[in-house]
Amino acid sequence: MPSPGKQERTTHFGFREVPESAKDNLVAGVFHSVASKYDLMNDLMSLGIHRLWKQFATEASGVRGGFRVLDVAGGTGDLAAKFAARVGRRGQVVLADINESMLGVGRARLADRGIVGNVAFVQANAENLPFPENYFDRVSIAFGLRNVTHIDRALSSMFRVLKPGGMLLVLEFSRPVVPGLNNLYDAYSFNVLPWLGRVIAQDEGSYRYLAESIRKHPDQETLKTMMERAGFGRVQYFNLSGGIVALHKGYKF
Repeated sequence: MPSPGKQERTTHFGFREVPESAKDNLVAGVFHSVASKYDLMNDLMSLGIHRLWKQFATEASGVRGGFRVLDVAGGTGDLAAKFAARVGRRGQVVLADINESMLGVGRARLADRGIVGNVAFVQANAENLPFPENYFDRVSIAFGLRNVTHIDRALSSMFRVLKPGGMLLVLEFSRPVVPGLNNLYDAYSFNVLPWLGRVIAQDEGSYRYLAESIRKHPDQETLKTMMERAGFGRVQYFNLSGGIVALHKGYKF
């Protein structure tokens, strides 16, 4: 709670300014609402291309047998499933998510696919991860960083739990770099996405928030600088689908 007489700092929730203490609950409301239709909406919104983005991130991770991998904001488990196949029985994947509804969907989805034994599920805030220092070989966060209140704190928390030599992978919506793509992308985001949300998920507002939250997220170079400030070295990024999505990689040395 803010001190008496002291105005609380604000942050963005989409295009709205809200008190920092309110953002977690507002974001939670979005994901409680969309959890049951999350995978279907991802396929519809991206025309299935999100699967290629996640496959690219998986290949870039270099995850192999025996690794410990943390997937932050892991949602319904797309990346966790891919990592579980790579780490094998000797390895461990932890799917962490702040939202219990998303975590429940992810747990059930992986169990239905027979992915058990080397995957654990933990409800956790990306800004304060409840894991030991220098524990994981890889940490990933896919389409979740833009939803945290303090990106710098989340990056520092992920840096802390990585082993020296470990890698962070951030897969996130970013800024189109192909001439002319930005206007088309805006038209799609602010018209088609809310319409899909209304028709398929009966929730137009959450998908309007999605479009707005993407526009408020740092661009490629800004996020690279933020990762470097958090301590990551050899930070680089790869633009996917013309920069609509970017994969950032950085190491802990």
